[in-house]
Amino acid sequence: MTEDRKRVLLVEDDGELAVMLDRLLTSEGYDVDVARDGHTGLHRALTDRYDVMVIDRGLPGVTGLDLITRLRRRGTVTPILVLSAMGTPRDRVAGLDAGAEDYLAKPFDIDELLARLRALLRRHLHHAETLPLGPDTVLDVASRTVFRGERALEVLSERECELLALLASRPGVVFTRTQLLQLVFADAITDTTVDTYVYYLRRKLGRKVIGTVRGIGYRLGTTS
Repeated sequence: MTEDRKRVLLVEDDGELAVMLDRLLTSEGYDVDVARDGHTGLHRALTDRYDVMVIDRGLPGVTGLDLITRLRRRGTVTPILVLSAMGTPRDRVAGLDAGAEDYLAKPFDIDELLARLRALLRRHLHHAETLPLGPDTVLDVASRTVFRGERALEVLSERECELLALLASRPGVVFTRTQLLQLVFADAITDTTVDTYVYYLRRKLGRKVIGTVRGIGYRLGTTS
């Protein structure tokens, strides 16, 4: 996978539509994972990293709106586009209130769908350039630098930045070591790699920057 290819999670129970969208988005340069029900979509969204999600509203098991609500409550900030045959203004408001950024009624125009996904990605990229770590403290992902106000505190290594950015993108969410190994350190030789990088970040930014949840894993703390 090339660095500029965007990852899409498609949660759609209509098999024919899911195949069509998978082929379309792949042909447009996206890397696509498909989930056919809400439970699978929830699991994938919480255990992997995506640039954008396309979620059908009428899913079996966990409905699309319930899925979105659960993701937002767990700190997932990935932009979401809802696809639904329910297209009244009230339906759209319900989707947006659940936490989606955009809502597209079926049947939809292919070019409009692609344009909306590009717009979501542009807006999300702008917001994701800096991630809050605490009062007046942010991580600038592009430069891998932690700032407090206008003052640069530390420049992080690539892996340090990836780990801290993942935690900061989902504040309040506790990640197990296994999840962090899969999402940040896929090529790690030992499972102590996560602990080592947590130590590095605490040494640079203070012990509170990453919180330990005993018996589970790590979550974002605070630099203050």
